[in-house]
Amino acid sequence: MSVTTPQTQQQQTESGLLSARPVWLVGILATLAGAVVTEAFALVARAAGVPMEAASPGATEAAEIPVGGFFGGVLFWSVAGIVLAVVLARWAKQPARTFTVTTVALTALSLAGPAVAPHTATSTQIVLAASHVVAAAVVVPLLARRLSHVRR
Repeated sequence: MSVTTPQTQQQQTESGLLSARPVWLVGILATLAGAVVTEAFALVARAAGVPMEAASPGATEAAEIPVGGFFGGVLFWSVAGIVLAVVLARWAKQPARTFTVTTVALTALSLAGPAVAPHTATSTQIVLAASHVVAAAVVVPLLARRLSHVRR
């Protein structure tokens, strides 16, 4: 006879919330959470006076990053992460580990974009780079946790 403590019940419930859902759905929910948190981060930076103007490589001047731009960016780029998670859930031997290693490496590579953005204030470059980390810090662990429940 096993004894179930309130802590054990809570762990089972938290685990069950993720493990009982399809990977793609957890990916969508994680993306929405990451987009909200990242946009909130950008709004705080705006309120602190960080100029929200950045230029793409090759541009002659910086353009305004609109309110909602960070939210949209997280939605756009997370689609690739969701596809990666679904593929790994299906075919990888260790989907959670593979997903985590891959997405951490991709997040690190993504920091190069803000670092080389021309005609962009240093404070804006820092906020842009930090926003990549903020988004990944929300999305990656949620999807990795779901992938840790994939059974072979």
